[in-house]
Amino acid sequence: MRFTRGLLFSLATSALIATSSHAQAPAAAPDAMVRDLSNEVLNAIKADKALKSGDANRVQQLVDQKVLPYTDFQKMTQLSVGPGWRTATPEQRTALTREFRTLLVRTYSGALAQVSDHKVELRPFRAQPTDTDVIVRTQVVASRGDPIQLDYRLEKGDGGWKIYDINILGVWLVENYKSQFSSQVNSVGIDGLIKTLSERNAQLAGKKA
Repeated sequence: MRFTRGLLFSLATSALIATSSHAQAPAAAPDAMVRDLSNEVLNAIKADKALKSGDANRVQQLVDQKVLPYTDFQKMTQLSVGPGWRTATPEQRTALTREFRTLLVRTYSGALAQVSDHKVELRPFRAQPTDTDVIVRTQVVASRGDPIQLDYRLEKGDGGWKIYDINILGVWLVENYKSQFSSQVNSVGIDGLIKTLSERNAQLAGKKA
């Protein structure tokens, strides 16, 4: 199950990377954007040996240069931390967002090696033209195995559509981490959570090395 979640999160990250390659294109409907661009970038991953091998530095570079402008990592972190976010200082919020982003990249980067003939297909999309917060439902398909659910929650702001949550196999990423982070904040506070995330990232970096 952990491997499957890792692969699906990597595919989700692919959609984020793809979004950046069309930064100058006219704003597209969120469902079409996720479908077309995620499939486009999956082909790029297959041709990128460093990325496909799970090279953490390569993945981090792509996230920093291309994914970050099109993903609301701060909102993702805020929702994951929960009530504790309101009492966090600006410096603590910056540290939390940085460490959480690094955790996601280092946790799931290795699963990129499992990308083969996968592609993303759009499921029925229901939204009004005036909606600014939507869910795009997709399924990951390959030549073998049943289609697997992978959904995105997006919000439209001044900079266009941005992804701030991902549903992997029926579990929303934010909700999954929220229970963990809330427990940490209650027991050791915001600084304790930052320390825990930093230590976990150091452990993952050591394993990659």
